[in-house]
Amino acid sequence: MNLLLAEVAQATQRLADAGVPSPRFDAEELAAFVHGVKRGELHRVPDAEFDARYWEAIARREAREPLQHITGRAFFRYLELQVGPGVFVPRPETESVVGWAIDAVRAMDVVEPVVVDLCSGSGAIALAMAQEVPRSRVHAVELSDDAIEWTRKNADGSRVTVHQGDALTALPELDGQVDLVISNPPYIPLTEWEYVAPEARDHDPEMALFSGEDGLDTIRGIERTAHRLLRPGGLVVIEHADTQGGQVPWIFTEERGWADAADHPDLNNRPRFATARKAMP
Repeated sequence: MNLLLAEVAQATQRLADAGVPSPRFDAEELAAFVHGVKRGELHRVPDAEFDARYWEAIARREAREPLQHITGRAFFRYLELQVGPGVFVPRPETESVVGWAIDAVRAMDVVEPVVVDLCSGSGAIALAMAQEVPRSRVHAVELSDDAIEWTRKNADGSRVTVHQGDALTALPELDGQVDLVISNPPYIPLTEWEYVAPEARDHDPEMALFSGEDGLDTIRGIERTAHRLLRPGGLVVIEHADTQGGQVPWIFTEERGWADAADHPDLNNRPRFATARKAMP
C-alpha cells in the first residue's frame, strides 16, 4: 500500500467517526481531487507526491461541509456542474425524476418541445433536459441572486435560456405554450429543521429547502404556474420528500384542471415525485 492509500484509510475512519454518510467514497474523492487523478488511480501516486492539503480537505468534510463545495463540482446524470455556497447541491435522487421527464418528452409528438425548469438552482435539471432531448427549447427560472450566478455559469454555452424570477409568476409570455414543466422545489416542513443533515441545513440556501409548515407551500404555487404555462395535454413533474407520497397528487385535482395525477418511486422504491397532465378543454 502506498502512502496515499494509507492516508485515505485513516481519513475514512475520521469521516466515519464524524458521521459522514459515505466516508470511503468521500475520502477517495477528495484524495483524487487534491492530487489531480481519478479515484481508480490513487495507487499510482508516488509517496513523494503526497499533498498535505489532503488533510485540509478532510478537515472541512469532517466538519460536514459538503463534498461538492470542497471540490467545486457536482455530477448529475451525464453532467459535471460547478457548485458552491449560495446554490443547492443537486442530489442523486433527482436523476430519476429527470429520467422520467426525458422519457415523457421524447414520447411526445412534438418537433421542438418547450420545457420549463422552475427553481432551477445549479441548472442541473434544465441542462440535463437540453442535453438529452437535443431539439428541446429549455427555460430555467431561478429567483435567488446568489444561486442564479451558478445557473448562468453552468448554462453558459448551452441551449438553456436562464431567467431570474419568481417561480409563481414566471414567463407569462409562454402561457399555454409549454410541453413540460419540471421542478425540484423547496419541500421540507419548517418543523423538521433540526432533523435536516448538516450538509444541507448549514450550507444549502434556506429558500431551496424549506416551504411552510407542511413543506408544500411552493408546490401549491407551482401547481398554478404549471397550469398557466402548459398547453392542454402538457405534463408537470415535481419532486417531493419521500414522506409526502400521496399528498402531492391531491394538489393536482380534476377540479383544478388536471388529469392522471400520480406518484412515482425513486430507485430505492420510495415515493419521490408526482406527475399530472393538464386536462383537455
